Amino acid sequence: MPFDLSDESRYDRTRLRQWARGRARSAGVDRRDLLKLFAVGAAAGSLGVATGAPAAAAGSAATPGAPAAAAGPVTVKPLPPELFTLRGTNAETNFAALRGTGPLTPIDRFFVRNHTSTPRVDAGGWRLKVWGDGLAGGPVEFSYERLRALRAVERTLFIECAGNGRSFYTTQQGQPVTGTAWTLGAIGVARWRGARLSDVLRLAGVTRGAVDVLPSGLDDEVIANGVNLGRVRRPLPVAKALDDVLLAYEMNGQPLPPDHGGPVRLVVPDWVGISSIKWVGDIEVSDEPLYSPWNTDMYRLFGPEHPAQGSAPLTRQTLKSAFELELGATVPVHRTRLLTGRSWSAAAPVTRVEVSTDGGGHWRRARMHDAPRRGGWVRWSLPWTPRTTGATALLARATDASGRTQPETSVHNTQGYLFDAVVRHPVTVV
Repeated sequence: MPFDLSDESRYDRTRLRQWARGRARSAGVDRRDLLKLFAVGAAAGSLGVATGAPAAAAGSAATPGAPAAAAGPVTVKPLPPELFTLRGTNAETNFAALRGTGPLTPIDRFFVRNHTSTPRVDAGGWRLKVWGDGLAGGPVEFSYERLRALRAVERTLFIECAGNGRSFYTTQQGQPVTGTAWTLGAIGVARWRGARLSDVLRLAGVTRGAVDVLPSGLDDEVIANGVNLGRVRRPLPVAKALDDVLLAYEMNGQPLPPDHGGPVRLVVPDWVGISSIKWVGDIEVSDEPLYSPWNTDMYRLFGPEHPAQGSAPLTRQTLKSAFELELGATVPVHRTRLLTGRSWSAAAPVTRVEVSTDGGGHWRRARMHDAPRRGGWVRWSLPWTPRTTGATALLARATDASGRTQPETSVHNTQGYLFDAVVRHPVTVV
């Protein structure tokens, strides 16, 4: 390639232009169907599967280690209401349930983002097929045992849904959006252990002519606007795939659970959550540019503040802060309470957090309990003694090492992506 495409924004813009000019291959979906889907999305300002709404699943061809579609619960782990808010096929972590849990999100509280339902894939029968014209030879298969025999690495990283915070466009800014009404709980930080994708690709014989790597999941096929999109998949440039991407098989020291992509998932640092394909079972290595519905056209910004045909494709997530306290909580007057929360940024480590307990009238600097680091969040706290009764709002705003601070309002888009404004957290003092 003429330049490095390991930056997601540059990569997606380049692939979109190439696909529009017929220079990028539509992987697994007929070009006419993709044009139809894209036209519907551009006209409506939204695409069903991009928004996180429950998507229809279609019967799919048998894949080694992949289960048949079945009726029943969409997750394997329990989703008690004190830990989660159910949102269609998804489960949002209640942020108050993270208080006192430490820097890692416990598996029983880690959010679930499913396009259909959690498949049950047996590790013993799981196979990863690596194939394509970007390899020197034919297809290569990796068993679970062979993958675990490779050199292991560990990384502590957050995964965040592209629509995290979406509901605040409506509840706080009075602007309509489509999609799953996440508050701030579509994020989790875990210690991931696995093999480097680069090691697998080199063993499979990746060539210097390879351009894109396309991982596909083993969950059910997805149908949107009458088009069968196939299984969830999203290309990566070879530069990124050979850099820092993991094929993770452990999460917080345990075998990767089904709801979080077990037995094996991708973990793609810094990129939006859709890139970290769960239940990965197939990787195409291509010597020509690839394009999929999850590549660019489903992750663009539409609305009055954006071009008529949509913005440049979505890039990495943005800057956010959240209190570890229920929305609408009741707190006693004249009694000191330790407010706690977390802040994070996908662009740079968080370096400062400020809190207001009077709806934004005055701000105090919070105490940070973690060293700022990229890929994680910082926990913070601030003591508060309410002096008067009545309704008020708690606000927290973060600043990261790039110098960016959370704004008062977020630029609207109809699908509700990238909400980054300071959230007004309502409480009542009694």
